[in-house]
Amino acid sequence: MQTALEIAFKHVAPTEDLKALIHEKAAHLETLFDGITSCHVFVRAPHGSQRVGNLFEVTVEVRVPGKELVVRQHHKDVPQHAHLHVAIRDAFAAMAREVTGWKAQIGGTVKAHDGPLQGKVVNIRHDKDFGQIIATDNRLIYFHKNSVIDGSFDTLQPRDAVELVVQSDESAIGPQASSVRRISTLAFDPTRKPSRRS
Repeated sequence: MQTALEIAFKHVAPTEDLKALIHEKAAHLETLFDGITSCHVFVRAPHGSQRVGNLFEVTVEVRVPGKELVVRQHHKDVPQHAHLHVAIRDAFAAMAREVTGWKAQIGGTVKAHDGPLQGKVVNIRHDKDFGQIIATDNRLIYFHKNSVIDGSFDTLQPRDAVELVVQSDESAIGPQASSVRRISTLAFDPTRKPSRRS
């Protein structure tokens, strides 16, 4: 991968065995397609989990040239997700199917230099828990406070550079980011001049 594997835990203890399992499963994805540029894994225990049997949510986001693949195993999907190791294995098994299917679609012809989608914050409402990003592909992307990695939503400001993953299914308000991460600079600034990509 061009970018190191990123793992985020929320309301879950980041134990070494969980990290090792995630690293193992992410390495397996690379054996399916060696052009993966980044992989982000989010493990969450939802609020009120005692009421629903201590179920978990695991999201795996994989960037391949020109596309983001997103799998979210929601805590309400199956009762077996009360066991976090099972939830992680299921999420990666679903992502393996996504990667294999995507590879079959493109037939191995990809632009290896494509990197993670980036953009700049153009509007943010801290009082309403949402904002908008102009991405490097000139799309205006909506994002919610919960999609910002490391809980840094409250410190985000207009013109801040970010890396993002867009959900494959558009919402009623248009494209929406499933994860947003602040970065130092953009490889390409969509607010200045057209892309120099060939």
